Amino acid sequence: MSVPPFTRLHKEADLGVLSVLRASADLSAQALISLHLRSHFPSDLIIGEEDTSELRSNSSLLDRVIGLVNDNFQVEEGWGKNQQWSQEEILAAIDAGSASGGSKGRYWTIDPVDGTSGFIRHQQYAVCLALIIDGEVELGIIGCPNLGAEPAKLGEEVIPNGQGVLMIAIKGEGSWSRPLSTPSYTRISLPSSPSEPSPLTFLESVEAGHSAHDIQANIGRLLGVQRPSLRMDSQAKYACLARGEGGIYLRIPTKYSGGKDYIERIWDHASGCLLIHESGGVCTDMHGKPLKFGVGRTLAENEGIVAAGRDTHPKVIAAVKQAIEAARR
Repeated sequence: MSVPPFTRLHKEADLGVLSVLRASADLSAQALISLHLRSHFPSDLIIGEEDTSELRSNSSLLDRVIGLVNDNFQVEEGWGKNQQWSQEEILAAIDAGSASGGSKGRYWTIDPVDGTSGFIRHQQYAVCLALIIDGEVELGIIGCPNLGAEPAKLGEEVIPNGQGVLMIAIKGEGSWSRPLSTPSYTRISLPSSPSEPSPLTFLESVEAGHSAHDIQANIGRLLGVQRPSLRMDSQAKYACLARGEGGIYLRIPTKYSGGKDYIERIWDHASGCLLIHESGGVCTDMHGKPLKFGVGRTLAENEGIVAAGRDTHPKVIAAVKQAIEAARR
């Protein structure tokens, strides 16, 4: 039996080649997704996180990516009997993700391995795909290979690994989830507000460099949050929230606590935001403004992220405003 591709890469990570692991996973995943999108939707544009600049200057990395695309992934994931792609086809597929986006037309966003740090740590990461039409997210898909089918227990600071789930959201039609091991989907919903036995807790990034944990802790105090945050990488946070875990996803920019300014990329939030909306929740920026996915490759007109149930969301926005004002004093 052949070794699954990401398992093989994880074994190499234990030997210390983490940068190669990251690049191999990201580039090969984007190549495969792009190849299939271009096959089925040849007129659609693609916005991907990766490009081929590193591949074109690193022949050994290029060989690894070609091998993953043509050998392991094809065998393990059933991409097509005896399908082989040339070097130029693979490079072109990756570079096809250079579209600029905007408010008109159809385009797909790809985050091939969202949460690379979690992937390297053998924890949570996600493969994310979204379809945007005229600036509106119409379809969101999030695959979480290490997420369990059952909700995590509140109070756990790191979500334990499971056998993987796939979540899909369609605008106006709802959100669904299924274990990777079964074909049957279950509709998921996010409660408007948590029940008394399940008090609120935050879903946050693992690394403080991705969000202002100190300000978020103050927001928690203002809201009366008593339980430790559930911390994980990637859009797996959206997946957990959509099925009722935690209650609040916060991403306050680190610039408010002395860090660098950062503009969010649309591929990091398109799938997750639709998943929250279609499960009955609300996803906006930290000021309560809708996320605008039709202004380019970034959320240039937004700042921070707040996602929660409908009753909880306005309370969080008010607490965010209060905490930011306090941080500025």
